[in-house]
Amino acid sequence: MRVGVVGLGIMGAPMAMHLHKAGLLAAVYNRTRSKAEPFQKLGVYVADSPADLARRVDVAIIMVSDAPDVEQVLFGQGGVVEGARPGLVVVDMSTNSPDWARRFAERLAKHGIKFLDAPVTGGQKAAVEGTLTIMVGGDEALFRQLEPVFKAFGKTIVYAGPVGYGQAMKLVNQIVIALNTVAMVEGLRLAKALGLDLEKVAQVLSSGSARSGSIELYLPKLLRGDMSPGFKAAHLKKDLAYALELAHRMNLFVPGASLALELYKKMVERGLGELGIHALGEIY
Repeated sequence: MRVGVVGLGIMGAPMAMHLHKAGLLAAVYNRTRSKAEPFQKLGVYVADSPADLARRVDVAIIMVSDAPDVEQVLFGQGGVVEGARPGLVVVDMSTNSPDWARRFAERLAKHGIKFLDAPVTGGQKAAVEGTLTIMVGGDEALFRQLEPVFKAFGKTIVYAGPVGYGQAMKLVNQIVIALNTVAMVEGLRLAKALGLDLEKVAQVLSSGSARSGSIELYLPKLLRGDMSPGFKAAHLKKDLAYALELAHRMNLFVPGASLALELYKKMVERGLGELGIHALGEIY
């Protein structure tokens, strides 16, 4: 399979590099062309547009920020549908919502293009290490065909169900990440106020029942004062908004998730959205 990647950011670039190492990467595209230069030096074709990329690949992976960005990549001027032939597979690995996934699938089907929604979790560290967790929605037979692509940069690959189920599972994941991060930040604040040795606090939190992905990935960065993103606060705020929209539609009471969304909204309002999600304490 010839695979192309649109979006070479924090997550997309290392994912593309793993595809290159696996001999699957045929083309890349990024709006800021300089981010594609490392791939050009490796002999990978750098497309002029998503349409140009679509002409050269069997599978087009989209890894951009939000649903409107995916929509632009697919259906905007110079978008994937302009260059695609029937049978092309589009895999949206960004995070949005089940509604958007179904909408994309329906519109692409009119052009003879197949679709999977396959958001990931694990952050930049897992993307670099090739150990991402991938949640896939869509036709199961198509998912099985694309497993070699997912295995190039993923460790845990879960078929979630029909189109939209990958995004649904990711939103559940994001609520848990957000609340784990709130817990970590607030626990650390109390530890500082009590004058505890933070290295010893980290030792306890990393080995006992409080341990979580947030503790493992972000507590060491907090102790170093490193607020750089493995996952941006603005992106988590966006994901929580999608999750709360679904919960409210089903009349589900999710007070913890609602609180987390308000906290991350404050981060974005204060101009801190480009920091990592673990920098939440900056607003307290």
